[in-house]
Amino acid sequence: MTEGIGAVVAEAFAVLRPHLNERQRRLALGAAARALGRGGIRSVAGMTGAAESTVSRGVRELESGAAPSARVRTAGAGRRRLRDSDPGLVDALLALVEPDQRGDPESALRWTTKSTRNLAAELTRQGHRVGPDTVAALLKQEGFSLQATSRTSEGARHPDRDAQFRYINDRVEEFTAAGPPVVSVDTKKKEVLGDYAVAGREWHRAGRPVRVRAHDFPEKDAHKAVPYGIYDLAADTGWVVVGCDGDTAAFAVATLRRWWEGRAGTATRPRPGC
Repeated sequence: MTEGIGAVVAEAFAVLRPHLNERQRRLALGAAARALGRGGIRSVAGMTGAAESTVSRGVRELESGAAPSARVRTAGAGRRRLRDSDPGLVDALLALVEPDQRGDPESALRWTTKSTRNLAAELTRQGHRVGPDTVAALLKQEGFSLQATSRTSEGARHPDRDAQFRYINDRVEEFTAAGPPVVSVDTKKKEVLGDYAVAGREWHRAGRPVRVRAHDFPEKDAHKAVPYGIYDLAADTGWVVVGCDGDTAAFAVATLRRWWEGRAGTATRPRPGC
């Protein structure tokens, strides 16, 4: 009879074990030991291969009458944090990060360009056994985060720069008030013409994508589409011309002429593409 009970307990625990956390396994072992009565702790330990101390702890927790809890281990249990067991770890990490640190040191938000994998490898070489995930966690605890660059450095300032911009702003206000248009012009990103891959996606039937070249290296004489944009500030309207002559002064003048003729209602038909 005892052998039959032991086989049932062993099989049941083997099936449930992967689905239970550490505390739940302990309580299940304790419940089985209590059900068996005297000598149950040793019996359950022998049936399941668990340590008698683990089964005994499960019995004690059940008999304590404690309410159900999501905590797996008791307070203070488990491995010590690496920053506690290895007091020099954080200082060693920050020593690696500081040379490549960006931003204001007094800021609450700092960032580093070194990868966590490389940092972990260097720390391990120095005797601090640590992995990339732990390095990332330590950096977050120290106030670091992944960020993009910020365009703030303008280089040398020309002494007349402010005066130039004030002059331009005054002319914009003057012409806008008088009625003549004020435009802002800009050349956009150039695109190589041909069957080259481009970013983005389009709707096509499944399994029938647009086929492009395996490599994006343009041919020597490949044409480029050059979008040139004109923005009418007062009218809040835009005009874009696409050419392939290159970003030249002649192209800019031709674009402005086409825009002006179109605004006046006398636009000529665009030239054929290249």
